[in-house]
Amino acid sequence: MSTVAVVAHASKRMGGGLRELREVLAGQGVGEPLWYEVNKSRRAPQYASRAVAEGADLIFVWGGDGMVQRCIDAVAGTDAALAILPAGTANLLATNLNIPHDLTAAVMVGLHGARRELDTGTINGEHFAVMAGTGFDAQMIKGASRRMKRRLGRMAYVYTGTKNLSARGMKAQVKVDGQQFHKGRISCVLVGNVGKLFGGIEVFGAARPDDGVVEVGLVTADNPAQWARTFGRLAAGSPERSPFVKVTRGRKVRIKLNKKVPYELDGGDRKKTKKLRINVHPASVTICVPLRSETDVTPLRASDVLATPAGHRPHQPAPAGP
Repeated sequence: MSTVAVVAHASKRMGGGLRELREVLAGQGVGEPLWYEVNKSRRAPQYASRAVAEGADLIFVWGGDGMVQRCIDAVAGTDAALAILPAGTANLLATNLNIPHDLTAAVMVGLHGARRELDTGTINGEHFAVMAGTGFDAQMIKGASRRMKRRLGRMAYVYTGTKNLSARGMKAQVKVDGQQFHKGRISCVLVGNVGKLFGGIEVFGAARPDDGVVEVGLVTADNPAQWARTFGRLAAGSPERSPFVKVTRGRKVRIKLNKKVPYELDGGDRKKTKKLRINVHPASVTICVPLRSETDVTPLRASDVLATPAGHRPHQPAPAGP
């Protein structure tokens, strides 16, 4: 019998809330999970680590990408599996893995879905599963306050992004796997472990979260007109064709900047720095994902999984597609 834990951001909302989560778990025979609630995502790692120490091998994480990232940072390298309950603003990891936004269906994925070992990256020692970067993206995320995200949802990022289109760039030296990739002025550099980023737009079409590398993209646009051309290529699905974009992939990324600037990972902003060290850690975290074919990307509904017999928890490898 598995030991189940819940680590929840108490201010996030999904379905009927945490009360419904207790009811759904109880209905599946999980009547007394280890239960931890936090009011800030930065407090989640200590409880995720405590859950592992107390024997939990399945941890439900209730919150957005920031909450999931904090828990991944705590459990990466352990045998515990994470089940995502996407109660945040963007929920990019859940979107890339086809995890449903219906509460009951998401719980069923955790209890009865497949287990998939995913890569993580670390940036300055902290794990991420979706993306990390500095420059325009970090300023956009930093500018979107918690209150703004509650009021505007994803549009909060559009608003703050628009305000930063004229922001002055920075000089950077970027090395990938020991080779110089770029030296000069940039507006942002973004590292992606999955394909769909901001607002579900596919930024890195070739990205896979289990291929042992991260995608690296940098932008040199420095005024609204150049950004408009860049976004146009992005919307068309071919950002690499923009004259203001450079892309590559690798296992180790080193970035040196001429000034201290904030950086971000999985939608959370961090303090200013002039150096970023990014490393890939293959198959370092286990995530519960839907049982489905590689080509089936239709959102999962509760009715699709409610018929699964209670107690049946297959552990076969997940399909290759995200």
